[in-house]
Amino acid sequence: MARRPNCRRVGCFPGSRCFKPQGIPMTELEELTLTVDEFEAIRLADLLGLYQDQAAEEMNVSRQTFGRIIESARGKVAQALVEVKALIIEGGDFEMAESRKFECCGCKHTWELPHGTGRPEECPECKCTNIHRAQEDRAGRPCCGARGQHHGRGRGLCQGRPAGG
Repeated sequence: MARRPNCRRVGCFPGSRCFKPQGIPMTELEELTLTVDEFEAIRLADLLGLYQDQAAEEMNVSRQTFGRIIESARGKVAQALVEVKALIIEGGDFEMAESRKFECCGCKHTWELPHGTGRPEECPECKCTNIHRAQEDRAGRPCCGARGQHHGRGRGLCQGRPAGG
């Protein structure tokens, strides 16, 4: 009997839940589902350019497991592009990373805060209010949409199992 998979650690929710070809109504498109952990694998490997062993460590999985996740994700993205299908990002066994990284635009100080604590109002070093998610957290674009919303998805998708369990 196969063992139950561990939850994969995810650092960022997608900014959008659905991607589709322009000009074609959703009712006319076949949908493919990309899980949130597959989305994270693409973000780490293809956008941030991490090697598979580095990305696997970020997601708290083995390098072999990461290889299977990224292979599946890339296949789905390719299929959606070539066969003109909608790509829906949802589901999977995942948990949010323990913390989020922020950076001050004024003094360039970076710091981490646990998920669920809200957005900081000012830099702890210089008290500047012009702060944003650190580059490695947001992968060159706003994470979770412009307002940081993730629509209630996250830890609950692990069916109540503790982190890493």
